[in-house]
Amino acid sequence: MDKSNITTAFELDGFKITKNIGIVRGITVRSRSVLGNIGAGIQSFFGGNITIYVELCERAREDAFEIMVQHAQALGANAVIGMRYDANEIGPGITEVLAYGTAVFVERG
Repeated sequence: MDKSNITTAFELDGFKITKNIGIVRGITVRSRSVLGNIGAGIQSFFGGNITIYVELCERAREDAFEIMVQHAQALGANAVIGMRYDANEIGPGITEVLAYGTAVFVERG
């Protein structure tokens, strides 16, 4: 799937939706190691961007996104519209990240 065919909008410019396949999702659950939390604690002591957590969050979103893309492809989609992220803390220091959207098949036109 061409990643440019994944959008938060509900249509793709230059394309016509010919088949609505349904909701697709990708989910990952992440936590930071004890050493990572210590490093982040040191960074937060000095203020500013906490890069250890930024990297953790970015990796979690990327993993959830890729799982969603695989799910859409497995169903025969070539695009995802209405794509969103959601995150929830499911335990102390444990976060679920969900990427979801509507899988569709599109054609030029």
